[in-house]
Amino acid sequence: MCDTARMTISEFAPAKVNLTLRVLGRRDDGYHELESLVTFAGVGDRVSLQPGGLAAVATDGPFAQEIEGENLLSRALTLLREADPGLRLGRVALTKIIPVAAGLGGGSADAAALLRAVRRANPDRAGAVDWTGVAARLGADVPVCLRGEPVIMRGRGERLHAIVGGRGEPNIACVLANPRLPLSTAEVFQALQAPALSPVRAAAHSRLPEARPFAGLDDLIGYVRACGNDLEVPALRLLPAIAEVKAALAAQPGCRLTAMSGSGPTCFALFTGHREATQAADALQRTQPGWWVVATALDWPGAGSGVR
Repeated sequence: MCDTARMTISEFAPAKVNLTLRVLGRRDDGYHELESLVTFAGVGDRVSLQPGGLAAVATDGPFAQEIEGENLLSRALTLLREADPGLRLGRVALTKIIPVAAGLGGGSADAAALLRAVRRANPDRAGAVDWTGVAARLGADVPVCLRGEPVIMRGRGERLHAIVGGRGEPNIACVLANPRLPLSTAEVFQALQAPALSPVRAAAHSRLPEARPFAGLDDLIGYVRACGNDLEVPALRLLPAIAEVKAALAAQPGCRLTAMSGSGPTCFALFTGHREATQAADALQRTQPGWWVVATALDWPGAGSGVR
């Protein structure tokens, strides 16, 4: 057994980017039936666990003060204790780099990172814990964040299907921009007013293929344009500043595509290369100093070791 009692275990919690998001309807359980192409960025929070002692959560970083209510990490510690009282937990430190209520799955990514850290801290007990089940109880986005690789996500987020990229493909050059205005996911879904999911459409959706191969960046961009994000229109009604963010990104040289991630308000732009993405981010940071803007890379199959 590995002695982890005195180790500090650190896990990266990458921002989740929904390149597409289709809302197929409202389910009987109150959730929405979704289909989303999800990947992860090279920017994110950092979660550290010091096993042993009193389980507690401390938060720092540029967006620490924007976390309201019970931190999802505290909820994760409670569920882990219920799953196995013998797990070595302990002090958790969160460095909050991702904006809050930004459509980047920050809280879900943090919770998934904590699950990975606890799993590493308990190699002798990890096999007896249903980590995916705990993740699902924490939130619809936590299972995909726990998996941490590009997938097509379906259902309420519980069905994750691998996607295929070409061997040696690079990670995707990207700029993320957020106007520093929070937007509630619940309010966006409420504004969407999705119809009830019909049994016929639910059955057809369940038979969709489990993998989607992409030939390259052009193929990916075509897919993202075709699928779109069903939450973008209601989000724009609630927060018109999203249109300004998209327009500013689209105006940058080398931008191939811009869209909103998840429930917003963060928007992403895909670029022809990382140099163009860096130059675009620098330009936006000069002209929009109040925005959160970062040039990053999006993880993609076939890109080797990934962006982390």
